[in-house]
This record gives sequence, structure tokens and C-alpha cells, in this order.
Amino acid sequence: MSKILVISDIHANLIALEAVLADAGEVSEVWCLGDIVGYGPWPNECIERIANLPNLTAMMGNHDYALLDGIALHAFNPEARTALLWQKEQLSLASWEFLKSQSIQPVVRQGMTLVHGSPRDPIWEYVMNTMIARLNLEFFGTPWCVVGHSHFQAIFQYHTEEDSFSIEIPPLDAPYLLQDRAILNPGSVGQPRDRDPRAAYALYHPQQKTWEARRVAYDIARVQAQIRAVGLPERHAARLSAGW
Repeated sequence: MSKILVISDIHANLIALEAVLADAGEVSEVWCLGDIVGYGPWPNECIERIANLPNLTAMMGNHDYALLDGIALHAFNPEARTALLWQKEQLSLASWEFLKSQSIQPVVRQGMTLVHGSPRDPIWEYVMNTMIARLNLEFFGTPWCVVGHSHFQAIFQYHTEEDSFSIEIPPLDAPYLLQDRAILNPGSVGQPRDRDPRAAYALYHPQQKTWEARRVAYDIARVQAQIRAVGLPERHAARLSAGW
């Protein structure tokens, strides 16, 4: 049966990415929801690793787009801008070409809409509350939509009978049956911001229509050491320990 790996917001954290790939095991497809680059010390290595994954669908993230000069760097905070400027100097031609191949507009796979930010605003909008989730319902025609961008592992669940939304934190390593419409976020591989420092991702099982939230520990100290070694902002290293 099909098992689809859903990842987002790797942010040039190769050690976290490798931990996720090892934990997920063999998969039939990979959906990468964007922001392979930004913040971390291994942009080329992460791009190369993801580019060679099986049956890949890759979405454009805001940090990815910034490296392609699609977004002015002054739109980012000073620490994020510093990392992007450094990464622009490191980026190989092959990495540049791969980033250009990512989709900015939402795409549909296996009955799901895929996008980085939101279907209403694919690059910039954060789906962080039920009001924004509700406003986005009319912008995708599939039952479910998967997003990244917020670094927050959650499900924005619509309830048809009550015409209401709730924010669900799905249990780890357990199937969540998809029925009513929902917006799902696998969390961030490389820089979680939900106070859990473990790398976050999800598995989607299309035959069973189940979503499985996953977390995996990785060598954070090694990533922090490399961030400091290449001279990236200390904030990017410090936040990894506590997931903020």
C-alpha cells in the first residue's frame, strides 16, 4: 500500500532531514512543502538529498523564493536575512535550478491540495488560527489541504454539522482518520516551533485516508556546532534546543 512522506521547513538542517528519512523508512511518494533553505548550514546538501527522493512533489517556500530573488531580503528579520545572504553565496547552480523547479501555486496529489503557506496566499500566509483556516476553505477544492510555513504540527479540522473549526494536535505515531475537510501541517523538520525540539513530519496513507504525525530525535548539538562554525546567527542555533 502507498505510504507518502510529508515534510516541510527543512531549513538547511541536514542532520534532522536524515533522521526523518531514516525514521520514515521506504515510501512511495514524497511531498516537500517548501523552505528547504534558510536558517541552517547545509543548503546545498539538503537540496541534493531531497531532489533525489522518490516520486517527489516540491513546493516553493518563502525562503526558497528569496534565494531566487523572488522576495526582497528586507522582508525578512535581520537574523533570517543574514542566513539567506550567506546561503546565496553558497548556492550551487544545481541547487538554484532545483529551487526554480518548485511549484509556487498549489498542486493536487492523491486528493489533497499541497502548498507552502496557504491556498489563498501560497508563499506568505500562515495558517495559525481557525479564522484563517475558515477563510481558506473556498480556495481549495479537494477535501484536504496540506501546508507548512508555521513550523507547527497540527490539524485545522472543519466540522460540517456545527460549521466550526477546531485545532487538533494529532497523537504521535497513530492514524488520524480524515473525514471532514481539514488543513493539515506536518510541522518542521529542521526548526520546530511548537516547544518540541524533535524533527516533525507526517505520513499519509491514501488508501486508508489516514494521517500519521511523527517526531524523531536528532543530534541537535552537531547542528548547533556547524551553525556557529560557519558564522550564522546564534539565535538559529539556540532555538533548536527547545523548539521555539
